[in-house]
Amino acid sequence: MASVATKPMTAEQFYEFANQPENRDRHFELEDGEIVEMSRPGKLHGIVCGNTAWLFGGYIRKIKRGQVCTNDAGLIVKRRPDTVRGPDISLYMENEKYDKIERRYSRNFPSVIVEVFSPTDRLGKMIKRIERFLAKGVQIAWLIEPEARTVTLFRRNQAPVVLEENQEIANLPEMPGFRCRASELFEVNED
Repeated sequence: MASVATKPMTAEQFYEFANQPENRDRHFELEDGEIVEMSRPGKLHGIVCGNTAWLFGGYIRKIKRGQVCTNDAGLIVKRRPDTVRGPDISLYMENEKYDKIERRYSRNFPSVIVEVFSPTDRLGKMIKRIERFLAKGVQIAWLIEPEARTVTLFRRNQAPVVLEENQEIANLPEMPGFRCRASELFEVNED
C-alpha cells in the first residue's frame, strides 16, 4: 500500500476522487483523511471471493432476506478525519428497497464481513482491520486464508475460531440456517 499525497479528504470528497475516470483501474481506501492506494489481488483471491459471494447469494435467496455486497463496497468507518474501508464481501441481513439503497459509501454496517487474505496482507494488520469492523457493530468477520485453506471466524470479545477446509461452517447465530463446507470456498473446476 502506498499513500497518495493529498490534503485530508472527507468520505464524500474521496468518493468523487476514487470515481474519476483516470482512477478507474486503481484501488483506494481512505485512512484518517489520507488516500491510500491498495494493490490489486490476484486470480486466486478473486475465485475465493466469487465462491463466497455465490454461497452468500444462495443463502439470502433461500431465506428471502438481506443483500450481499462485493468488490470492496465502501463503508464509512470513522468521521473527522474520515476513514473509508472496503471489505471483500459484506452481508446485510435486513431487506431494503432498491431505490433506497445508498449510492455512495454506506454509513450502515453489515452483519457479516469477509476478508480474503492476499499475499501483500499482514496478519496483524488484518486482525486490527477486523477488530475495527467488529467495534462498529459487525457481528461476525470471516478471514479466509486461501493458501492455508482455512476460515477464521472473529466475534467481538470472543476467541477466534479456526475452521479447516474439511470442516463445516454452520450453526452461526448471525446467519441462521447457513451451512457449507469450508472447502466450498476453495472449489475450482479441474480437469
